[in-house]
Amino acid sequence: MEKEFTIINPAGIHARPANAIMDKAITFTCRITLQKDAKMANAKSMVSLLKLGAKMGDTVTVITDGEDELEALAAVGEIIQSSID
Repeated sequence: MEKEFTIINPAGIHARPANAIMDKAITFTCRITLQKDAKMANAKSMVSLLKLGAKMGDTVTVITDGEDELEALAAVGEIIQSSID
């Protein structure tokens, strides 16, 4: 499954949001990937998420594949569209 989300956090996906995404992602068994333009990031790796360089207003695609993909897609998307400082 995949769905696009727009980043609303003024600082983009920096350390705290990346950590929140990673913490949530590791609770799921499915594969979770974030894509911004041609860059891909493993949602279970903070370093990978930070390398995306995603900023406020950017659109990222969350791609999930596996047993609990629907729940993972919703949970990660919710974090991306939050304003975690």
